[in-house]
Amino acid sequence: MGFKDLLFPLNSYPEPTPASAIDQALDVAVALGASVTVHAVHVELPHVGNVLANSLLDLPGMVAAEREKSEAGSRAAIAAFAAAAKERAVTSQHVTDSCQRSQLGALVTEQARTHDLTLIAIGEETGAQQIAESVIFGSGRPTLVFPEQRTGTGDPFGAVGIAWDFSRPAARAVADALPILTRAGSVRIVTVTQEKTIATRRAVAELVRHLACHGIEATVDEEPASGRPIGQALGDYAATHGLGLLVMGAYGHSRMRDFILGGATRTIVSQPPLPVLLSH
Repeated sequence: MGFKDLLFPLNSYPEPTPASAIDQALDVAVALGASVTVHAVHVELPHVGNVLANSLLDLPGMVAAEREKSEAGSRAAIAAFAAAAKERAVTSQHVTDSCQRSQLGALVTEQARTHDLTLIAIGEETGAQQIAESVIFGSGRPTLVFPEQRTGTGDPFGAVGIAWDFSRPAARAVADALPILTRAGSVRIVTVTQEKTIATRRAVAELVRHLACHGIEATVDEEPASGRPIGQALGDYAATHGLGLLVMGAYGHSRMRDFILGGATRTIVSQPPLPVLLSH
């Protein structure tokens, strides 16, 4: 089994998904031999204003113009992806929805539940981060977040790292990432030390043995935190070792429809230094 059915949400508002993000999503699809469903959402803007404001500012007209901008951005992103996918011989299709911005996360999460892996490009807009959080903790499927602007070469699986702390989320991430790990050029297991106490009687050699059962040879490293947050330590480690992808568990829980994230997870989701596969 592998990742054959990918989901890639497209931004439509305020700006459409950039070409660099589309190219990276297609890099993953090509490497996995997978098809991609792009999910485009027209953002519905709420009706606001009153009689005086409407007459002075033409608020209904402004809202209509912004809605058209969202729909036009959606059409442009779909067309750009379809053209790029055809050029790279990737099978793709698209689905469209419409909702208010507050409903985006829930809408994408529902789509993600019937796909093997969701790819989410993270840019300066906070909307993608909120969608990623919702998908990670609500879809039951792994999520791959990556920066909109390319940071690496074009081979996401040339060198893959595993952030390992013996926890349940880390174990879930390794299991979910096996189809990628078996394709990787090299695999490195890294444990960040000096930041927190890792409660376990087990040795990392047991993970090495487990991966070897799947034909995966892994190198083991320790990365001292040296006063850095775990997210920063992992990003620095990835840069030093030229990783194209990092696999890690996602920590957090939901409360009243808001997500309370662990520090490392929040750092990675808000500003991923490289493509990161997260599982919860």
